[in-house]
Amino acid sequence: MTNAVLPLAVSVDNPNWTLLRNLAILLVVVLWLATAYWTFKDARRRIEDPWLVGLATLVGLFPPFLGPIIYMFFRPPEYLQDARERELEIKAMEERLAQLDQRCPVCRAKVEPSYLVCPVCTTRLRSACPSCGQPLESLWQVCPYCATDIPPGLPSLEDMTIPPRGGRQPGR
Repeated sequence: MTNAVLPLAVSVDNPNWTLLRNLAILLVVVLWLATAYWTFKDARRRIEDPWLVGLATLVGLFPPFLGPIIYMFFRPPEYLQDARERELEIKAMEERLAQLDQRCPVCRAKVEPSYLVCPVCTTRLRSACPSCGQPLESLWQVCPYCATDIPPGLPSLEDMTIPPRGGRQPGR
Protein backbone atom coordinates (compact mmCIF):
# COMPACT_ATOMS: atom_id res chain seq x y z
CA MET A 1 0.00 0.00 0.00
CA THR A 2 2.79 2.39 0.75
CA ASN A 3 4.01 1.91 -2.78
CA ALA A 4 0.68 3.14 -4.19
CA VAL A 5 0.58 6.20 -1.93
CA LEU A 6 4.17 7.13 -2.63
CA PRO A 7 3.65 8.14 -6.31
CA LEU A 8 0.69 10.34 -5.29
CA ALA A 9 2.75 12.07 -2.60
CA VAL A 10 5.57 12.62 -5.08
CA SER A 11 3.18 14.11 -7.65
CA VAL A 12 1.60 16.50 -5.07
CA ASP A 13 5.02 17.82 -4.12
CA ASN A 14 5.87 18.34 -7.76
CA PRO A 15 6.43 22.09 -8.55
CA ASN A 16 4.34 21.81 -11.71
CA TRP A 17 1.37 20.54 -9.70
CA THR A 18 1.79 23.40 -7.20
CA LEU A 19 1.89 25.93 -10.03
CA LEU A 20 -1.24 24.44 -11.61
CA ARG A 21 -3.05 24.49 -8.25
CA ASN A 22 -2.08 28.12 -7.63
CA LEU A 23 -3.23 29.14 -11.12
CA ALA A 24 -6.57 27.40 -10.57
CA ILE A 25 -7.05 29.22 -7.27
CA LEU A 26 -6.11 32.51 -8.93
CA LEU A 27 -8.62 31.85 -11.73
CA VAL A 28 -11.40 31.14 -9.22
CA VAL A 29 -10.59 34.32 -7.25
CA VAL A 30 -10.50 36.42 -10.44
CA LEU A 31 -13.86 35.01 -11.58
CA TRP A 32 -15.33 35.68 -8.14
CA LEU A 33 -14.14 39.30 -8.19
CA ALA A 34 -15.33 39.67 -11.79
CA THR A 35 -18.85 38.58 -10.84
CA ALA A 36 -18.81 41.06 -7.95
CA TYR A 37 -17.62 43.82 -10.34
CA TRP A 38 -20.37 42.91 -12.82
CA THR A 39 -22.91 43.18 -9.99
CA PHE A 40 -21.54 46.62 -9.09
CA LYS A 41 -21.68 47.88 -12.71
CA ASP A 42 -25.19 46.49 -13.26
CA ALA A 43 -26.46 47.95 -9.99
CA ARG A 44 -25.11 51.40 -10.91
CA ARG A 45 -27.08 51.29 -14.18
CA ARG A 46 -30.30 50.19 -12.47
CA ILE A 47 -30.31 51.81 -9.00
CA GLU A 48 -30.08 55.55 -8.19
CA ASP A 49 -29.33 55.35 -4.46
CA PRO A 50 -25.57 54.86 -3.84
CA TRP A 51 -26.23 53.02 -0.57
CA LEU A 52 -28.34 50.45 -2.36
CA VAL A 53 -25.65 50.10 -5.04
CA GLY A 54 -23.13 49.36 -2.29
CA LEU A 55 -25.48 46.85 -0.68
CA ALA A 56 -26.02 45.13 -4.02
CA THR A 57 -22.25 44.96 -4.52
CA LEU A 58 -21.83 43.35 -1.10
CA VAL A 59 -24.54 40.84 -1.96
CA GLY A 60 -22.66 40.14 -5.20
CA LEU A 61 -19.40 39.69 -3.29
CA PHE A 62 -20.60 37.48 -0.43
CA PRO A 63 -21.51 34.61 -0.74
CA PRO A 64 -19.09 33.94 -3.61
CA PHE A 65 -20.71 33.01 -6.94
CA LEU A 66 -24.13 32.77 -5.29
CA GLY A 67 -24.40 36.52 -4.56
CA PRO A 68 -24.79 37.65 -8.19
CA ILE A 69 -27.54 35.08 -8.68
CA ILE A 70 -29.36 36.41 -5.60
CA TYR A 71 -28.86 39.97 -6.91
CA MET A 72 -30.36 39.01 -10.28
CA PHE A 73 -33.57 37.87 -8.57
CA PHE A 74 -34.07 41.19 -6.79
CA ARG A 75 -32.61 43.78 -9.16
CA PRO A 76 -34.87 46.42 -10.81
CA PRO A 77 -36.29 45.24 -14.13
CA GLU A 78 -35.00 48.13 -16.28
CA TYR A 79 -32.06 50.47 -16.60
CA LEU A 80 -32.37 54.02 -15.31
CA GLN A 81 -31.59 55.38 -18.78
CA ASP A 82 -34.44 53.36 -20.30
CA ALA A 83 -36.85 54.70 -17.68
CA ARG A 84 -35.72 58.29 -18.39
CA GLU A 85 -36.11 57.77 -22.15
CA ARG A 86 -39.61 56.40 -21.61
CA GLU A 87 -40.53 59.45 -19.52
CA LEU A 88 -39.20 61.78 -22.25
CA GLU A 89 -41.18 59.94 -24.90
CA ILE A 90 -44.34 60.25 -22.80
CA LYS A 91 -43.72 64.00 -22.38
CA ALA A 92 -43.18 64.37 -26.14
CA MET A 93 -46.43 62.52 -26.86
CA GLU A 94 -48.28 64.72 -24.38
CA GLU A 95 -46.90 67.83 -26.08
CA ARG A 96 -47.97 66.51 -29.50
CA LEU A 97 -51.45 65.86 -28.15
CA ALA A 98 -51.55 69.34 -26.64
CA GLN A 99 -50.72 70.80 -30.07
CA LEU A 100 -53.77 69.06 -31.48
CA ASP A 101 -55.79 71.12 -29.02
CA GLN A 102 -55.47 74.33 -31.06
CA ARG A 103 -55.87 77.71 -29.42
CA CYS A 104 -55.99 81.29 -30.60
CA PRO A 105 -52.51 82.89 -30.41
CA VAL A 106 -53.96 86.11 -28.95
CA CYS A 107 -56.66 85.16 -26.42
CA ARG A 108 -55.88 81.41 -26.03
CA ALA A 109 -59.53 80.50 -26.74
CA LYS A 110 -60.09 77.04 -28.17
CA VAL A 111 -60.47 77.13 -31.95
CA GLU A 112 -61.25 74.51 -34.57
CA PRO A 113 -59.00 73.88 -37.60
CA SER A 114 -61.83 75.07 -39.87
CA TYR A 115 -62.11 78.53 -38.22
CA LEU A 116 -60.97 81.52 -40.28
CA VAL A 117 -61.15 83.96 -37.34
CA CYS A 118 -61.22 83.53 -33.58
CA PRO A 119 -64.85 83.74 -32.38
CA VAL A 120 -63.76 85.43 -29.12
CA CYS A 121 -61.30 88.15 -30.16
CA THR A 122 -61.83 88.15 -33.97
CA THR A 123 -58.13 87.58 -34.72
CA ARG A 124 -57.58 86.34 -38.28
CA LEU A 125 -56.34 82.74 -37.99
CA ARG A 126 -56.37 81.59 -41.63
CA SER A 127 -57.27 82.93 -45.03
CA ALA A 128 -60.03 81.46 -47.17
CA CYS A 129 -59.57 79.97 -50.62
CA PRO A 130 -60.85 82.45 -53.22
CA SER A 131 -62.50 79.62 -55.15
CA CYS A 132 -64.05 77.21 -52.62
CA GLY A 133 -63.84 79.19 -49.37
CA GLN A 134 -62.05 76.45 -47.40
CA PRO A 135 -59.53 77.60 -44.75
CA LEU A 136 -55.90 77.62 -45.92
CA GLU A 137 -52.62 77.46 -44.08
CA SER A 138 -50.35 80.45 -44.62
CA LEU A 139 -47.61 78.49 -46.45
CA TRP A 140 -49.86 76.67 -48.91
CA GLN A 141 -49.41 77.61 -52.56
CA VAL A 142 -52.33 75.54 -53.86
CA CYS A 143 -55.71 74.86 -52.28
CA PRO A 144 -55.80 71.13 -51.43
CA TYR A 145 -59.59 71.08 -51.75
CA CYS A 146 -60.10 72.54 -55.23
CA ALA A 147 -56.51 72.79 -56.64
CA THR A 148 -56.74 76.56 -57.13
CA ASP A 149 -53.43 78.42 -57.18
CA ILE A 150 -53.13 80.69 -54.17
CA PRO A 151 -51.51 84.09 -54.71
CA PRO A 152 -48.59 84.71 -52.34
CA GLY A 153 -49.53 86.50 -49.16
CA LEU A 154 -46.35 88.56 -49.05
CA PRO A 155 -45.72 91.30 -51.59
CA SER A 156 -43.31 90.48 -54.39
CA LEU A 157 -40.05 92.34 -54.96
CA GLU A 158 -41.58 94.38 -57.79
CA ASP A 159 -44.21 95.73 -55.39
CA MET A 160 -41.54 96.75 -52.89
CA THR A 161 -39.49 99.04 -55.16
CA ILE A 162 -39.01 102.41 -53.52
CA PRO A 163 -39.64 105.37 -55.80
CA PRO A 164 -36.70 107.78 -56.21
CA ARG A 165 -36.68 110.96 -54.16
CA GLY A 166 -37.79 113.05 -57.08
CA GLY A 167 -41.21 111.39 -56.88
CA ARG A 168 -40.79 109.54 -60.16
CA GLN A 169 -40.69 105.78 -60.54
CA PRO A 170 -37.91 104.18 -62.59
CA GLY A 171 -38.64 103.89 -66.29
CA ARG A 172 -41.02 106.86 -66.45
